[in-house]
Amino acid sequence: MNVKQLFDLTGRVALVTGGSRGLGLQMAEALGELGARVALTARKKDELDEAVAHLGKLGIQAAAWPCDLGKREQVAPLVDALLGKLGKVDILVNNAGATWGAPAEDHPLDAWDKLVNLNLTGAFLLSQVLAKKVMIPGKWGRIINVASVNGLLANDPRLVRTAAYVATKHGLVGLTRQLAAEWGEHGITVNAVCPGFFPSKMTKATLGAQLQFIIDGTPTRRVGNDEDLKGVTALLASEAGRHINGQAIVVDGGASIL
Repeated sequence: MNVKQLFDLTGRVALVTGGSRGLGLQMAEALGELGARVALTARKKDELDEAVAHLGKLGIQAAAWPCDLGKREQVAPLVDALLGKLGKVDILVNNAGATWGAPAEDHPLDAWDKLVNLNLTGAFLLSQVLAKKVMIPGKWGRIINVASVNGLLANDPRLVRTAAYVATKHGLVGLTRQLAAEWGEHGITVNAVCPGFFPSKMTKATLGAQLQFIIDGTPTRRVGNDEDLKGVTALLASEAGRHINGQAIVVDGGASIL
């Protein structure tokens, strides 16, 4: 294969969770631009409809299914609906997630449970069901878990205190490595992308208050933008990345090396 063929996703079906906006929608664009049919899921139907319309204007074939992946009983019906409509899922991007800011000594237990259920358990269950039903029998699959640089490091408490978020993202990196070890023999690669600060609904408050502090601590002197996850997504989802497995790739402009 030449390089263009290695990156070509024509004929592939990609599911992006939390794909209605932000990083998920950016990653969906990348997959669609390379030829994949794109399925999106998120909690809010109106935001999903807007995302599908946006992708359609870019010439990307997309469809959407509302689902709250923090509720485990919704995972199996989502997969059944997707497979009934699309027939398969070759690429899974586990992007859906939430955060909660609170000092560790005061962190609410219900908020802890919410983040564990969505950020970690939801990603595991969806990966498990799709691997068993489609990817292992088909001997091919790509799973990309959107963790965080905080899945490898602690968060600076001068910015925000997020014990549950950091714990679940560390857990997601660990899950990535274990699934990669177990499923690699089936032609499935499992990798994590670990973004630093990108403008999003989740980071709005922190960036609004601490933007200059974050920029000053980043070698590239900026935060992420609307295209900075497209390249790594294309690599990990395609044949170009077939020998990359079990890795946690940081995309943060070098902030974590300082």
